[in-house]
Order: sequence, then C-alpha cells, then structure tokens
Amino acid sequence: MPETSSAPNHEPNPATTFSAPEPSAPDPARDRELGMHRRIARRDFLNGMAVTAGTLAAMQLPGFAGAAAADTGAGAGSDGGTTDTGDRHGVPPGPYPPALTGLRGSQPGSFETAHAVRDGSFQPGRTVPTGERYDLIVVGGGISGLAAAYFFRERHGRDARILVLDNHDDFGGHARRNEFTVGGKRLLGYGGTQSIDGPATYSREAIGLIKAIGVDTDAFYKAYDDKFEERWGLGRGTFFNREAYGTDALVVGSPYDDPAGFAARTPLTEAGRADLVRLFTDKADPMPGLTDDEKKAELTKTSYQAYLRDVLHMGAEVQQLFQRGTHDLWGVGIDAVSALDCWATWQPGFTGLALTPTPYPGLGKTPRHELESEEPYIFHFPDGNASVARLLVRSLVPGSVPGHNMRDIVTARADYSALDRPFNRVRIRLGSTAVHVAHDGPVGRPRGVEVTYARDGRTYTVQGDAVVMACWNTMVPYLVPELPAEQRAALAYCVKVPLVYTNVVLTNWRAFARLGLGETNTPGMYWDGFGLDFPVSLGDYHFSKNPSEPVVVHVSKAPTKPGLGLPARTQHRAGRGELYRTTFETYERELRDMLARALGGGGFDPARDIAAITVNRWPHGYAYEYSSLWDPIGPDDELPYGIGRRTYGRIAIANADSAAYAYTDAAIDQAYRAVTSLTHR
Repeated sequence: MPETSSAPNHEPNPATTFSAPEPSAPDPARDRELGMHRRIARRDFLNGMAVTAGTLAAMQLPGFAGAAAADTGAGAGSDGGTTDTGDRHGVPPGPYPPALTGLRGSQPGSFETAHAVRDGSFQPGRTVPTGERYDLIVVGGGISGLAAAYFFRERHGRDARILVLDNHDDFGGHARRNEFTVGGKRLLGYGGTQSIDGPATYSREAIGLIKAIGVDTDAFYKAYDDKFEERWGLGRGTFFNREAYGTDALVVGSPYDDPAGFAARTPLTEAGRADLVRLFTDKADPMPGLTDDEKKAELTKTSYQAYLRDVLHMGAEVQQLFQRGTHDLWGVGIDAVSALDCWATWQPGFTGLALTPTPYPGLGKTPRHELESEEPYIFHFPDGNASVARLLVRSLVPGSVPGHNMRDIVTARADYSALDRPFNRVRIRLGSTAVHVAHDGPVGRPRGVEVTYARDGRTYTVQGDAVVMACWNTMVPYLVPELPAEQRAALAYCVKVPLVYTNVVLTNWRAFARLGLGETNTPGMYWDGFGLDFPVSLGDYHFSKNPSEPVVVHVSKAPTKPGLGLPARTQHRAGRGELYRTTFETYERELRDMLARALGGGGFDPARDIAAITVNRWPHGYAYEYSSLWDPIGPDDELPYGIGRRTYGRIAIANADSAAYAYTDAAIDQAYRAVTSLTHR
C-alpha cells in the first residue's frame, strides 16, 4: 500500500505481537490489602462448585440482603419475600435467581449436560414421558425464544399451548438481571444484553413487539440523566499499569478531545507520544491515488492493527494502546477486525482518507454500524434488556411478574413458581436442557416433534406439533442430528463470542468524583476497563444521587489470543476455554487489584468499599458477526448462517446467530421468521 508522506523517517515497524495479560499469582499479604478475606455477599458458586444452602445463609454482610437471604426465608433482593417453592415442573426451591451473586451467566450446572451431548458421553438412562403435548415447543428461553412464543401466540390465538425450555436457572438468556440491596437501597445491573440500540432502525415486527409489551422509547429521554457526568465533572480516563508501561499512571481525559495534552501526561516514550498525536491530527491522505471504493476495498482486507502499523507507520505503543478498542463490539482486538469496520466505528486515523459514508463495497450485507440512527444511546433499562425479557414473560405468563407497564417492571419481583404451572397456556421450564429433538414420523408428513430434555438427573420427553430451536446455533446439530449434513455444517460455523460482564457494588463512588472519572480503559491489565453504570431512573428505581450513595460499577473482559494472527473464530474458541478454566477467585483478585490501583488516588479502598460482586461469565456470548478478513461473502441464503436457519419440516431455527447480528432486534426478527415459516397449522 502507499506510504504516507507525513510518517516519521524510520523503517516500517515489524509485525507487532501482543499477548493477553495473565492473572497474577496469589500473594497472601496483597490479598489482605485487597480485601480477599472479607466475607462479602459474593459467592453462591465458588470455583465452579455449588455451595450449600447453609453456607449461603452464612455469607451475609451487615446491611446487605443478598442471594443467601432467599434460602433462609429472609427475602432475596429487597422486599422480604420468601424463597421460591416451585413444583414438579417449576423452578426448584432455592434463591431468587436475579439476586444470586458470585459466578453467574452460564453458571455451573447449566452447561455440563450440553457438553456431554456434544462429546457423545451423555447417558440418558430411563426416559420418562411427561404425557404433555403442545402446539409449539421452544428450545431456549432468551429473548429470541420468548419472542417466538409471543409471535406464535399472536399468530395462532391465545389458546395455543406453548412450552419454553431453558438450561439456565433464569430466563432471558444473555439478557440477565443482577439485583443487589445495600444499606436498604436496591441496585440493579445488566449482566448481558444492555440496551435497545437504535429503535428507529428496528423492523416493523421488532418495534411492534417492543411497543406491544409496553416499552415506550420516548420515556428514556426523561429516564436517562444525560447531564449526570457534566454535573459531577466526570469524564473518561486511561489507566497505564506498570507491568505494561513501566509505571502506574491514571490519565484523565481523552485523546479525542486533546491529543497533545493527553499524550503529554502518558508514560509513553517520546516516539509513542508523537505517534499518538499524529494519529489524531494528521490530515494527509495515507492512500493517495486510490478512489473511495478502492480505499474501502483495501480496508476490508486489512486489519486495523496492520493499517496502523503498515499504512500509518504507528509504533508498537500506539498499536497496544488501541488493541482492545474493538473488544466491546466484536470480542476481539484490532488484530482481528478490519480497518473499514474500525473506520465505521470512529476509531482514529482515517481523517486523511476522506471516506464517504456509503455502504461497503463487495460485502453481502450492510454492517450494523452503517445502519445506526441519529438517536442517542439512552434506551437502557437499569437491568439492561432483562426488562425486555421480563415484559415478554409478563405478557406470556399471567401472574408471573406483577405490574402493568415498563416503569413498574423495573422493581417488580418475578414469581418463578408461576412460570410452569399446569394450567398455564404458556409454560417456561427452567433448568431443563434439551438433549434430542426429532420428528415423530417422516419429515414430509410427521405426527409432530418429540423433544427430550434432562432435568435434575432425569430425562423426560414431551410432544409438540412444531419446534423452534432458539438456542445457540452450534448446539443445534447435536440436538437435531436428522438435519441435512449441509445444514448441520452451516450451523456449526457460528462460534459465539465469549465475554465476561461483571457488576461490582460499591458502598460509595467518592473516588470517581474526586478523580473526575466516569469510565476508564485499562489497556494493559487483565480486565478491559470499568465504569459507573448508566444513570437511569425509571419508575420507583432511582440511580445514585450523590457520591456518598452505593452504586454499581460495570467491568468487562473479552478473552482473546492476540498477536498470533489467528482468525476471530479461533480466538473465540480459545477464549471460551479460558473462561471455563478461570475461577471466581481469579476474577475477584484481578478486579480488586485493578480498582485499587486505578482509583487509589481518590481514596478508594477495595477491602472497605466493595459490597458485592457478580461475575456474568458467557463462554457463548455475542452472536458471531461475519468479518471481511476471514469469512465468506455473498447473499444471506448462501452464507452459513442463512443455510443454517432453514426450516426443516416442523423444526425452525431462531436466535441472533441466524442473522449473524449480535443485537436484540436481530433475535426478535429471527423469531418472527422462524414462527412464520411453520406453515403446517
């Protein structure tokens, strides 16, 4: 590619390799400083093993009513309710799922059966017929599965009998609610899907469902406090750690606002600071002589790291500084994301190219980021899109979640014992892992579909007229082995993006206010960064009013294998293995260390100020979005996700995987497509 005339006078940098930071070894003295010895309400699962109800009851911090309270009848959460009673098919007696802390997300107990099915080691034993028959069985209780149940009922009437099966102990899939109570104040956090992103771009079906279940997006313009950061003087910051940069240094501010001022305060070398300033200020065209389309075509084939290194001639320090800038969207670093995707998401270094905002040339579809509306990013419930899932459940199962609108859904306590009552027309059966799905009779003229699922060490069968597979695409070939070989191979192509979303409850956020921080990147540390939760007050739920009140801090991590030139799907597989091997203790230690070092200048003490921790581990997180660097290009129906979602007899495929888009409206749209493809009724 052409070299930029404004590059420094040195040879192009060699291929730069970065390795993901390894967790630190336990140090008893340091652990005491960090508060690792403190008995906070944090562990309903420790190191992958379920603890006893008695241990849960003992894990009480004065002033904190957490997960353990549910087992004692003291009321998990904040309302003093009793433990769920469940029934033969309902939720087992135990803690209130949203209020469980510790290791959550795909919690221990939710995935072992599926892994045994995948590995061919599952032993079903004696299978017990339930004697139940439904008009529709949905495998997967995330937003796509719940939306499929909703659309099926709308299409076939409120008397339609529907069963939703899910392997987790909570509904909503990645739309996960984390609930805490500290000092009598209820706090909520999002453990997965976070916002209704750009509702103006939603399809008629998706926005229709959102409105039908009671979401008024205009209400967020008042609920979201867009003056919060300005009022408290909070901004962005970057914490440079000594392991990667030679010294610990918190730099408040952003290179987007003041490149020279920001660079001068960093511990980068003189050359690194010069590169950083040039990245934001150089307006020379680094690809002269190429047309707009030719530039875009080159950028689709070039990673952003290679663009920084080979086209802009940026040194290793700048490359490393921005390596994780794509984690929140793609779950991989800039070594595995195209430069054109980074241009579309406002990464620096493209000013001189003067690209026009038109759809990408040669791709099979317009990337999501080209479809963004001019709406602000404010459409956020305090528990993220868990409230969307809860509104769907309220609509589907009368009596399951009290209330009548989007405001009272925020603080409503769901009745999990109501989800699977025999008289429900729609039943939601949690803790139930599908292990086999097959037509009853010839595919062309079947009597129906039989679904086998495992629950509490036993195996059951249930009959249905049709099935919507709203689980992860990668599991479908193992569950439905009768699918054509081409379709099974296409479904297996999807490799979901592993993620960790952690919510840390602090007794106060005075350190943030003193330092002027709202959000902080940590480019050289184990975690990717942290920040105060969205300032949303809705209904009876009120965001923290001042720095002396408790608050939820959101912390994230995308496990990757950078620097080896690995395709994104390969990195996702490796990252998934890392998540399964990592203990809660490791997550907690690295979390406490990061917050202590980054916020210590503001008086933060992790042993004193942390009240609770919930780690939402998602080995199968975001739906995989295709990349021009690695994946095939063409019309939807010719790509793996299009082939994989074909309806086979009375078995339809839903989930955001089927759209290769990691967004809530994609999950809803695919549910609608799956339901309408079942024409046998």
